[in-house]
Amino acid sequence: MKNALIIFIRNPEKGKVKSRLAKDLGEGRTLEVYKFLLQHTRDVCADADVHRFVFYSDYINLNDAWNEPCFAKHLQEGDDLGERMMNAFAKVFDFGFERIAIIGSDCYELTTAHLDDAFAQLEEFDAVIGPSKDGGYYLLGMKQLHPALFTEKKWGSDSVLINTLDDFELQGTNYIELPPLNDIDTLADLLETDIPVKCNLDLPK
Repeated sequence: MKNALIIFIRNPEKGKVKSRLAKDLGEGRTLEVYKFLLQHTRDVCADADVHRFVFYSDYINLNDAWNEPCFAKHLQEGDDLGERMMNAFAKVFDFGFERIAIIGSDCYELTTAHLDDAFAQLEEFDAVIGPSKDGGYYLLGMKQLHPALFTEKKWGSDSVLINTLDDFELQGTNYIELPPLNDIDTLADLLETDIPVKCNLDLPK
């Protein structure tokens, strides 16, 4: 199998995850939400017919739900998100994989079917991107490394998607877009889901 999935996660620690959500929800409840999203992402990825690589933000946790050998564990390397993603892609391409996609861990709408679709599209297209409704993307896949995709971006802003699509156009990259999905970044995003009920959260009034 030549398909590989990179999953970028943050080590789940109070005060270090989902800062925009924490402003309204508080650090403790935000950590609960993030742990729930991590488990959701893990379950979605575990069912995909791919090799899986989880990249931790700060340190590799050898005793968590991302069990080996289902998930190979690595550490993110780089000064910003773009550099960390580029380095992760480069590492996994060096392992010999031909089609690689990357996702984060905060898209509750993501399903295994979305992942399967992304890799199916990479059979025909050079790249695939899953737009998120906040102007970023929840998935990026490619058959060769395109370094320009990871530079000169204002990460976390609503310009990331359009700038990435501009890069595709400039490079003449044959790409396709997946259906747009919503990340969980704010309290408004959270309230559109059933996560508060599943986590039994006492939400702020």
